[in-house]
Amino acid sequence: MISSILLINLKGEILVWRAYKDDVTRADWQAFCNQVVMSKESRERPVQTINFTHFVYITQGDIVLVAATKFNVNVMLVLKLLLKMVELFKSYFGGSLDDTQVRKHLVLIYELLDEIIDYGYPQILEIDVLKKYITQGGAKNLDLNDQEQLKKITVQATGVCSWRAEGIKHRKNEVFIDVVENVNILVSTKRERLRADVSGEILVNCKLSGMPECKFGMNDKLIMSADSRARASDKGIALDDYRFHQCVRLSKFDVDREITFIPPDEPFTLMTYRITENIESPFKLLPTVKVLGRNRLELSLQVTAMYDRNIEASNVRIDFPCPKNTAKGHIPNPGHGKARYDPVQGAVVWRIRRFPGRHEYNLLAEVELASTINDKQWVRPPITMAFDVPQFTASGLRVRFLKVQEKSNYKPVKWIRYLTKAGTYEHRI
Repeated sequence: MISSILLINLKGEILVWRAYKDDVTRADWQAFCNQVVMSKESRERPVQTINFTHFVYITQGDIVLVAATKFNVNVMLVLKLLLKMVELFKSYFGGSLDDTQVRKHLVLIYELLDEIIDYGYPQILEIDVLKKYITQGGAKNLDLNDQEQLKKITVQATGVCSWRAEGIKHRKNEVFIDVVENVNILVSTKRERLRADVSGEILVNCKLSGMPECKFGMNDKLIMSADSRARASDKGIALDDYRFHQCVRLSKFDVDREITFIPPDEPFTLMTYRITENIESPFKLLPTVKVLGRNRLELSLQVTAMYDRNIEASNVRIDFPCPKNTAKGHIPNPGHGKARYDPVQGAVVWRIRRFPGRHEYNLLAEVELASTINDKQWVRPPITMAFDVPQFTASGLRVRFLKVQEKSNYKPVKWIRYLTKAGTYEHRI
């Protein structure tokens, strides 16, 4: 698959060169350094082909990580490998990866490259496993005379479940699930939706003993339509794109749409997804701009919370843009929250700490404009909004069940939280 791995600085100097096959020569690498790295093209295209050699690379600070091959490989797999290598190096180098750190840890880097790749194929990339027996860089030393401990590491590194070790014990078995969504909405001046989609992720933190198998189910549209017990009002969600953690058994999801996995013993992202159908907007905005004279404008805004009364949004911020020649703004007491004209942002900024559901708040502001020589027409930027709405999902995604099966048959405590944040939330005026 991969012939060589190189670490190059932005001057084109080769710092690390690990060859797994001998089909890519130094002349090929020198051509890449001269034509790509030194000519500052490393940020434009992640794949370059020079003299029938394919170079796949990423830039991290002042370091370019490059994988070279003569074959038609899976480019996304190679990019994922390079990104995982950056994460691995940073964990050993104290969170940074630069020219100084590479030169300081050359021996450690070569040792890691020998372990994570074998004859050009990725092998062990679990940071926790590698740190148990590659003990440089401040990692804890391993007792090489402890045969039981060595056996556990070998099983974890070479087994089908490298992300979780055996023999894990917790005093209290708990599972924490966080469904976090970023809602992106664009509304026109005629109050018509031009864009509405949700980018979400499901974060899981399992504090479970042993080697549990978890089954996770949500209100997927394909399952809800076939489930006779489902409520008629709950039609389910339609996933447009989704990506799973490596612990998920994809074959089972394709058959029964249930997410089956053996979780790592640390917080991780179980799933990321995107949904574009039936997006529910948390807020409704009704802005108006009234011209009071040559140098005065009146801005008014009505904001309505569309979620249930028992839900309360927090950290709500609304930026109502003003013309560039605004001299000052006069804002009476808005009644809820705090509002002021911010000359740096060029907008009236309205902050509301708590916004209960089904409530309606209003803002009225007057701005004075400075006289200018050229009276250019004001190109109105959109109103932008930021917020956090707990226990609410704009897509309607809900966790239907979470089952935990382990040979000791314990009953874990399950915690589920929902949170919707503003992604790109704009309303044109």
